Amino acid sequence: MERLTADLCVIGAGSGGLSVAAGAAQMGARVILVEGGRMGGDCLNYGCVPSKALIAAARHAHAMTSGAPFGIAPVVPVVDHAATKDHVARVIAGIAPHDSVERFERLGVTVIREYGRFVSRDTLEAGDNAIRARRFVIATGSSPVIPPIPGLDKVSCLTNENIFDLRERPEHLIVIGGGPIGIELAQAHRRLGSRVTVLEGLRALAREDPELAAVALARTRAEGVEIIEGARVERVSNGDGGIRVHVGEGRVYEGSHLLVAVGRKANTDRLNLKAAAVQTDRGGIRVDARLKTSNRRIYAIGDVAGGLQFTHMANYHAGIVIRSALFGLPARVRTAHIPRVTYTDPELAQVGLTEDEARQRHGDRLEVVRFDYAENDRARAELATEGLIKVMVVKGRPVGASIVGAQAGELIQIWAMAIANGLKMGAIAAMVAPYPTLGEINKRVAGAYFSPRLFENPWLRRLVRMVQRF
Repeated sequence: MERLTADLCVIGAGSGGLSVAAGAAQMGARVILVEGGRMGGDCLNYGCVPSKALIAAARHAHAMTSGAPFGIAPVVPVVDHAATKDHVARVIAGIAPHDSVERFERLGVTVIREYGRFVSRDTLEAGDNAIRARRFVIATGSSPVIPPIPGLDKVSCLTNENIFDLRERPEHLIVIGGGPIGIELAQAHRRLGSRVTVLEGLRALAREDPELAAVALARTRAEGVEIIEGARVERVSNGDGGIRVHVGEGRVYEGSHLLVAVGRKANTDRLNLKAAAVQTDRGGIRVDARLKTSNRRIYAIGDVAGGLQFTHMANYHAGIVIRSALFGLPARVRTAHIPRVTYTDPELAQVGLTEDEARQRHGDRLEVVRFDYAENDRARAELATEGLIKVMVVKGRPVGASIVGAQAGELIQIWAMAIANGLKMGAIAAMVAPYPTLGEINKRVAGAYFSPRLFENPWLRRLVRMVQRF
């Protein structure tokens, strides 16, 4: 057993772990990075990157069928599903060098390609190595949940970890789970030629503003995806050349492929956290506002720390840990300014509080301002008028923004900046947006907040009339 020492040992080479390792090494710390799986973690290999590459391919296929309003004759696309997956693989391969062992070794990081297991409060074993570090960062991410549905273990089941390896087109894809992953992949596969049925036990996209989620779901349904809400799966079985999913009231749905997308669980099983005196709860590893675990020498970041499971959240956590572990600064986690996006078409984006959440927290102090895409000239030119923005405002400051529509993920960013920095609505209204752009939607909704204060103010009208006399 080789004994190694370091200032910082990072367990997990996903987005958050890589950010900590790179930042700490470049600032002079001795860093060991431990990873038994793929470098780049879930985001690069199974999540954000491949899903968005597939969604991009699906968007091109859909464009070929929807050009009639522009005077372009629609055609039925010929989709080579294997070639589409080659596109996904090329995108992953193009990004992989940034997350590679070679790059991190050039940065001065010692990379150990083994899974790590704690043997004491300050020692981790990884292969033939015993690592002692001043501080550890657990960044092992999460994995798809496989629910205890009777019969599920006896059928061929897809998750986000293997669906991108599928070379043939699913004739009929059944998706269990109507959250962001399920709905995104459902729409993408429908656009690539599959029949798709989504079974959701409660309400699809339940976390989002219901009014805005309804817009995204309506488009997805209009494109041919069957979304069945309130469909609690009772069991799964093999059928005649396919898979049968049995739900309540004797309903049975039969398809060629089954995708399970019902949530994710923290990756803690291999770590032997009890030996390190690290406490867990249902969501993952328990951490405080500085991301420290019950063992003060050990931090946990990203999905494994519970809470918001986004790559950008893991990267944000990485910055908190670097400030705390390397510089001893009192950095604390906030979540009010963390945006999220569901990459359907139209996109669905949120930062801060939804309208319902804001009403519960702020009551009568809340003002909700809205603006429709249909009132934006660029949206009209591109026939992308389906959508709206809502901004929740308290005492002149936005506390939340919800957007459904084209490029919602891009438009939400200005509201994330405003909430992060405590900006008032006047800062957005003062912005000059180039014409014609979708970005004008943000300025116009800020203007909608001030309109009644300006145009319905009798004192202001009297002042204008008085000035005009001179």
